Amino acid sequence: MPFISTFIVPLIWIILAILLIAFLASNIIIVPQAKAYIVERLGTYRGTWNTGLHFKVPLFERIARKVTLKEQVVDFPPQPVITKDNVTMQIDTVVYFQITDPKLFTYGIESPMSAIENLTATTLRNIIGDLELDQTLTSRDIINTKMRAILDEATDAWGIKVNRVELKNIIPPAAIQESMEKQMKAERERREAILVAEGKKQSAILVAEGEKESTVLRAEASRLAKIKEAEGEAEALRTVQKALADSIELLNGAAPTEQVIKLKSLEAFAAAADGKATKLIIPSEIQGLAGMAASLKEIMTEPKQQ
Repeated sequence: MPFISTFIVPLIWIILAILLIAFLASNIIIVPQAKAYIVERLGTYRGTWNTGLHFKVPLFERIARKVTLKEQVVDFPPQPVITKDNVTMQIDTVVYFQITDPKLFTYGIESPMSAIENLTATTLRNIIGDLELDQTLTSRDIINTKMRAILDEATDAWGIKVNRVELKNIIPPAAIQESMEKQMKAERERREAILVAEGKKQSAILVAEGEKESTVLRAEASRLAKIKEAEGEAEALRTVQKALADSIELLNGAAPTEQVIKLKSLEAFAAAADGKATKLIIPSEIQGLAGMAASLKEIMTEPKQQ
């Protein structure tokens, strides 16, 4: 028995020491990054533990809530809303928020997510109720900005900051969708017709401009050709006149006799006689020269006859 007692007593103390160490270790709390723990002592708010090592007083203190400080996103289901022109549609929203005060988030409101969802739905109905259908479909940015401002102001008391609010889907009634599709189809057809007409117009303009430029170029080419032809004829006339003037100058320089002049006149008359003229007027000087030539011929032939 003494042997058993000496063996059991130390074992009990070891077990008690282990349990004490485990109990103390269980009260050492390590708060991870981007987390905050709300600590209560005897049911009363004791403090907020941020990132690091903390020790909890056993039996008197407890961790009431673990709060994440990272930005969170929540997607709310579609909510029915009515526009100013009495069109009922479904809109679902996405809210991006971040907890800035863990104490207010814990004690400020009972169900923060449910409160944000209901606040989002009522705010959305109020904003859409002041807009018509077309404005609702084309004013997403305006609606997002208004909702973010209203939600951010309302959730300050809960320790929540709303960073962004986005309209995820806007679903109008089926009849409205069909009408919008027909309208879009008609608009596309109208734009297509305008583009086709504009293309034909541009094509006709280009063809007309091409014909105009072609006509102008042909006229310019004809004008230049006539100018060159006239310049050639003028140059030819100047050459002929210069040659004639040179020949006259040479004749004048040679001092021809009257007989030479008459002989040249006879040659010119012979050249004229070979032409197509039906009537010739013979000058008296040439007639005399012809008679003199005939007499000279008779004189030269008489000795041969004797």
